[in-house]
Amino acid sequence: MSREDTNNYREIFLSEAPMIDLRAPCEFSLGAFPTSTNLPLMSDLEREKVGTCYKKYGQDAAIELGHDLVKDQKKLDKVSSWQSFAKSNKDNGYFYCFRGGLRSRTSQQWLSETGIDFPIIHGGYKAMRRFLIDETERLVNQTEIIVVSGLTGSAKTKFLNTKNNSLDLEGLANHRGSSFGRNITPQPTQINFENNLAIDFLKFEGKNISTLLLEDESRLIGSRSLPLSLKNKMDQSKIVMIEESFDFRVSQIHSDYVINMIAEFQKFANSNNNGNNGNNGNNGNISDPTQLYGEYLKLSTLRIKRRLGGVGLKKMMDLIDVAIQSQIVKNDLSLHKDWIIYLLKNYYDPMYEYQVGKKSDSVIFRGDTSAVSEFLLNY
Repeated sequence: MSREDTNNYREIFLSEAPMIDLRAPCEFSLGAFPTSTNLPLMSDLEREKVGTCYKKYGQDAAIELGHDLVKDQKKLDKVSSWQSFAKSNKDNGYFYCFRGGLRSRTSQQWLSETGIDFPIIHGGYKAMRRFLIDETERLVNQTEIIVVSGLTGSAKTKFLNTKNNSLDLEGLANHRGSSFGRNITPQPTQINFENNLAIDFLKFEGKNISTLLLEDESRLIGSRSLPLSLKNKMDQSKIVMIEESFDFRVSQIHSDYVINMIAEFQKFANSNNNGNNGNNGNNGNISDPTQLYGEYLKLSTLRIKRRLGGVGLKKMMDLIDVAIQSQIVKNDLSLHKDWIIYLLKNYYDPMYEYQVGKKSDSVIFRGDTSAVSEFLLNY
C-alpha cells in the first residue's frame, strides 16, 4: 500500500507526519526524523547476524535467517506495537527502513495480515536524508540572510524568538553557543541537528518571507557543526548589531546562566533523587544541585583557561568559589555577578569586539533591541 504522497518528502516533513522507523536501534540513535518512533524489525544483534549472512551466503539466506530470528512471540510483539501505532495514526502515518526495501515490505506484509494496510515511504531513510541535505543547500543559496550580532548578554536569542522570520540555531543544537553554553540535557546527534535544521528551513520557506534572521554563530555550536554552506553564507551576509548597556547584559547573563541554570540543576537533582527513591548510598552529593552547578561553572571556565591565562583562571575560580559559598550559606545569588563582570571585561567583550571588527563593513545598523526591531520591520 502507498499513498499519493509517499514520495512527497516535503509534504511528509511539513505535515509532521508520524513515522515508524524500522531500522535497528543503533541506526536510529545516529540519526532519524523528529516525528519518527523506533519500532525496529530487528535488534542490533539480529541485524548484525543478518548482515553477516548476506555477505557470506547472499540475499535468500539472509531473508531466511531474518524470518528465523524474528518469529513466534517476538514477531507477535513487534506486530502488536505496529498495530497500536497504525491505529493511532491511520490517516497520516508511515513505515520506513533504510532504503524502503525488504524490512519495510516485510513489516507491511505482516501488518497487512492483521487487516491493517500501512504505507511505506518510497526510498526510505536514505532518500529522505538526501532530500533534506539537498534542500538545505538550495535554501541557503536562495535565501537572503541577515545576521543578528551583539556582545554577550545582549539577549539576541530572546530577540530572535519574538520574530517569525528567524531560525533558532542554538535551540536546534541545544547549546547556547559559548564555553558556558552547555545545557543539562545532551545535544542532538549531528545528523539530527542537520535534519531538524533542514525541516525548519522548509517551514520558513512556506511562510513566503524574503529575509531570514539568524544569530551570529561560529561554525561550532557546542559540538554540533553548521553546514559549511550556511556558515559561509552567514559570513557574507549583512549584520545588524544589538547594543545594550553593560548593566543590562550582566543582568541578562545572571538571569540565564545563574537563576535559570540553578533551577535546571534543581529539577535534575529532584528527578535523580526520585529515581533513586531518596537513597544515593555513597554518592549522596552527586545529586546536590549547588555542587552540580559549581562543577558546571568550573568546567566551563577550564574550557577557556588558555585565553584567561593563569592569573585570570585563578581569579575566576576564586570568584566562583565565593559566589557558591554565598549561595550555600545565605541563599544569595548576587555574588555570581562578580564572575560575570570579570568574564565579560576580560574575555567575552574583547574577543567579540575583535571578531565583529573584522566584519565591520557588513554592519548595516546598530542600536538597542527596540531600534533594531524597528529597523528590521522597515527593512
